[in-house]
Amino acid sequence: MLKYILKRILMVIPVLLGVTIIIFLITRVLAPDPAPVVLGEHATPEAMATWRADNGLDDPIWMQYVNFIVGAVQGDLGTSYYTHQPVTAEIAARFPATAELAICAIIVASLLGVALGVLAAVKKNKLADNVSMVVALVGVSMPIFWSGILLILLFAGILHVLPSSGRVTPLLQPTGGTGFFILDTIMRGDWTALGDVLVHLILPTVALSLYSMAIITRMTRSSMLETLNADYIRTARAKGLKKGTVNIKHALRNAMLPISTVIGLQFGSLLGGALLTETVFAWPGIGKFAVDCVLKSDFPVVQGIVLLVAVIFVIMNLVVDIVYAYLDPRIKYGAKEEG
Repeated sequence: MLKYILKRILMVIPVLLGVTIIIFLITRVLAPDPAPVVLGEHATPEAMATWRADNGLDDPIWMQYVNFIVGAVQGDLGTSYYTHQPVTAEIAARFPATAELAICAIIVASLLGVALGVLAAVKKNKLADNVSMVVALVGVSMPIFWSGILLILLFAGILHVLPSSGRVTPLLQPTGGTGFFILDTIMRGDWTALGDVLVHLILPTVALSLYSMAIITRMTRSSMLETLNADYIRTARAKGLKKGTVNIKHALRNAMLPISTVIGLQFGSLLGGALLTETVFAWPGIGKFAVDCVLKSDFPVVQGIVLLVAVIFVIMNLVVDIVYAYLDPRIKYGAKEEG
């Protein structure tokens, strides 16, 4: 397995290089000149020229790319045009907010998606199956920004039972710690702040989890239907095992291989794709930060965030492949088996 992991890691290098080339060309070649945006329309040509020289924008494009790659390998993603802080520090300050939201969303999506998918497969062509598929269809079809706005209008605007934005009430915000507010409030025993954090999480978590829940539901149903028609399931039923034992212990356990793949990939997409959700709910994560930086032409930050998202996707793919070995012993990773 070690050889397989090393091989996959080596395969990641050209993927990440391709991502860096694309985002670098978009931000440096196709995007407008950031100097007037950063300095203002009334800045003098001399001031703009000085600013470009200070930020290395006067160098040949290939040299700018090489400098970016060399810095990225060393953990230096550049400096923000506006805050003049290292990009890594800016991202690190906001990543816990995105990670916390994504973790909550994938937990909700996985639990509901697997439950609805199993129910739909067990009750095939019955009311429960039809309802589950309608829920999945709505989740896949409804854009996140639209579902988020509807949730805000209903629960914050009409019912006034949930907050519409932010991570926590400002006066209750924990300082220091890990940046994961749930963990920080639990470690300090601040149950009032914990309740406030959880309340603020409800709407963005639901909005972000809808699409992933729909995908997981459909995959679970498909995988369960295939497993339920297997010979060993018929044998288990013929032996007189309880229906619940057959469906959960035997069928679901063996159907989890493709389901785990979808869950892993969806978690990667949630970490990197919470852009719309964070914007709608004013969630201070890397998604909303990326939108703000695009609008301000703060390209070093945009490059850093895109690179981080690419790395997350690659890592999640690798993790999913490794988990395969534990869920299905028929899968081998040795060089002979691959051949």
